[in-house]
Amino acid sequence: MPDKISHIGIAVASIEEATLFYRDVLGMEYEGTEVVSEQKVKVAFFVIGESRIELLEPTAPDSPVAKFLEKNGPGVHHVAYEVADLEQRLAQLKAEGVRLIDESPRMGAHKTRIAFMHPKASGGVLTELCQPGERM
Repeated sequence: MPDKISHIGIAVASIEEATLFYRDVLGMEYEGTEVVSEQKVKVAFFVIGESRIELLEPTAPDSPVAKFLEKNGPGVHHVAYEVADLEQRLAQLKAEGVRLIDESPRMGAHKTRIAFMHPKASGGVLTELCQPGERM
């Protein structure tokens, strides 16, 4: 069972341009920007209550986010749920026959351990499970 919504990932062409809306128009607290080389993406986090908005900008034309933008344009990319024990949750989902993109955790922003479920397993929504690491 997830503990809470960790963040909502939003694909954007430019973090700098999108920041103007989230920080300046909505007044969200900007937490910082980080490059996640493994996923070929630059991310920026904005705090909203106990959750965050994560802006995702591709750093390479072959990144999953670049492909998403090409196909769909900017918008909601994924919903991330925080879990206490990611390995245990992935093993449980696999045992239940849930289609996973990642059967074992990988590193995300802030040294968070992450894994994605396939959108076909969750009604068309790309779903991320994450176990917190360091916060900026």
